[in-house]
Amino acid sequence: MKFYLAPLEGITGHIYRNALEKYFPGTDRYFTPFIAPDQNRILRTKERRDVLPEHNHVPDLVPQILTNDAREFQRTALVLQEMGYQEVNLNLGCPSGTVVSKKRGSGLLAYPDEVDRLLEQIFENVDLKISVKTRIGKDDASKALTLMEIYRRYPLSELIVHPRTQKDFYRGEPDQEAFGEILSLSYPFPVCYNGNLLTVRDYRAFCERFPKVTSVMLGRGVIANPGLIRYLKTGEAIQKESLHLFHDEVLEGYRNVFGEDKNALFRMKEMWIYMIHLFSDHEKHMKKIRKAQNLLEYRCAVDALFREQELLTEGPRRWNLPQR
Repeated sequence: MKFYLAPLEGITGHIYRNALEKYFPGTDRYFTPFIAPDQNRILRTKERRDVLPEHNHVPDLVPQILTNDAREFQRTALVLQEMGYQEVNLNLGCPSGTVVSKKRGSGLLAYPDEVDRLLEQIFENVDLKISVKTRIGKDDASKALTLMEIYRRYPLSELIVHPRTQKDFYRGEPDQEAFGEILSLSYPFPVCYNGNLLTVRDYRAFCERFPKVTSVMLGRGVIANPGLIRYLKTGEAIQKESLHLFHDEVLEGYRNVFGEDKNALFRMKEMWIYMIHLFSDHEKHMKKIRKAQNLLEYRCAVDALFREQELLTEGPRRWNLPQR
């Protein structure tokens, strides 16, 4: 099985990716949070900083592009190619309302003909490997197989399927029955699964149901348990010491990038919304982390958590993570 890290805006940037690879290696492929080009500029400052090869120390990184315009995709792909990238990913899965209102991400899935036209124009003009990350529809899954038939006509390097609709956002469970129907078709490229593989138990149940799938993309489960992929590959459980070192490296990375503590703490608190579930009795500690107003208060709250609580090395059997 190949394991991919899903892109989460505000969390899985190069600072996080580098620290994860250093302390919990095992991820086969990383994807950047999406680049959203427009007519005025291709890469914003933070996007360029995130994809610069010298800022990334991971074995395989694929930039993700969010657009419904083939020319914007082509211009962005060319810049990335000049940086040395050999593959890019087209985002047809983002469910955000601001994205969907512009017919980008999963908003474009309501118009299969436009998806077809976009892919045709992209493959005519882009000399790179191209993968697609998709949902199974916008308002419902009635067009899922139509979309898959379109994807099958193009030489994708891979198709990553999140079996929810845009309307589902991240609520409820992914439609694994629909994913099974999708797999019943034959594809000239690998099909990767993405969606709610949050724990060891989730992953094992998925493998029993879909033994022929050879790649999975994990997101929130890894943010909650940075050692998850390594554990699934090797059986080596996460330990407090390595998790604390990982945390400290991410914190210092943010402090260096932002040049001050306020934004660094904001990013760390967002990460803790997920990672706090890895600790046994964490409610009072999370309140202190959330209320910390400066670096000293924050470090005291985090150190107390590590000192006083046990680590659930395999994670809980089930947890409810933020629906982002």
